[in-house]
Amino acid sequence: MTTVRFANGHIVTAAGLLTEATFEVADGRIARIDGHASGEDVVDLDDGWLLPGFIDTQVNGGGGVLFNDVPTVEGIAAIGEAHRSFGTTAFLPTLISDTPDVIARALDAVDQAIDAGVPGVVGIHVEGPVIAVSRKGIHDPARFQDLDDELLALLTRPRRGRVMLTLAPERVTAAQIAALTAAGVIVSIGHSEATYATAAAGIAAGITGVTHLFNAMSPLSHRAPGVVGAALEDQSVYCGIIVDGFHVDDAALRIALRARPIDRFMLVSDAMPCVGSDEKSFVLQGRPIHVAEGRCVGADGTLAGSDLDMAGAVRNTVNRLGVAPEAAAAMASTSPAAFLGLSHERGALAVGLAADWVRLTRDLQPAGTWIGGLRTA
Repeated sequence: MTTVRFANGHIVTAAGLLTEATFEVADGRIARIDGHASGEDVVDLDDGWLLPGFIDTQVNGGGGVLFNDVPTVEGIAAIGEAHRSFGTTAFLPTLISDTPDVIARALDAVDQAIDAGVPGVVGIHVEGPVIAVSRKGIHDPARFQDLDDELLALLTRPRRGRVMLTLAPERVTAAQIAALTAAGVIVSIGHSEATYATAAAGIAAGITGVTHLFNAMSPLSHRAPGVVGAALEDQSVYCGIIVDGFHVDDAALRIALRARPIDRFMLVSDAMPCVGSDEKSFVLQGRPIHVAEGRCVGADGTLAGSDLDMAGAVRNTVNRLGVAPEAAAAMASTSPAAFLGLSHERGALAVGLAADWVRLTRDLQPAGTWIGGLRTA
């Protein structure tokens, strides 16, 4: 058993906010939390924050690596290492629409990474290829396809971690959604032109998420509420949001946060290889992507993921949206854990859960990351 002590800060635990705490860790999990800390080994938070480790359900790349290009254990490890510096302790490497062969390789690589004990990887997010051309974003429509029997069988095969699938509900049937969810696949609406009725029917059939709310989906208008309207009206689905000042106007996000339970929102990075890398240009499926002032764009100006990390997402949520730090922390940890069905393992600082936490300075800059009670960044 190891002991880690923190003082002089804001420690966000499941039981409430503490100014100091001692964590006893056994086998990578929190065995005990004491609201006091003393001794020479106490970490002085200097009025900063200690939050549960961030869980990012949409990580396309990092550290100069794009998951589509390197769907291997080594690629996943490099992406995870890059994001640990910014407080991410669990993540889903995310595959942008690609061929069935690449999807199969990515699924197998995640299984292998989990078996190999790669820190942080808890599953995979397959974003596309069953999405709408009209809402393609930066995805390559040449790689889009229907959810045929072969692809359905590939996606529903038993896996070591969670499998999240983003699709357009207008391109599948209720029976196909049911087949996916029956196999444990977490289905999310994204890159969709669905009507309000179609989106609502998809949710009723088993869809439990919305991928990057507002972006690449039919908008809310007064006679056609679209996917956005269905998502805002529903009180149960989890909505991922990209809080970078580019993907969605701050006012739209503030309105969304007031429209439905805040614990049903998840902060995501939608990160590209530029995160954690000095190189701010990369190639996505043959197309050059450039990063300028934090904005990733293709040659035609289309947004291409983000240069955002999870600490930045938390900071922006506090500073731009006016959300309390402890609530922003829940959006980055507790909510995604619940969405993935991992609340029994992680997502909060509580006895029995993973000893994963992130230290932020008083101005919410990353200052340290621990996984299983051990400092990793």
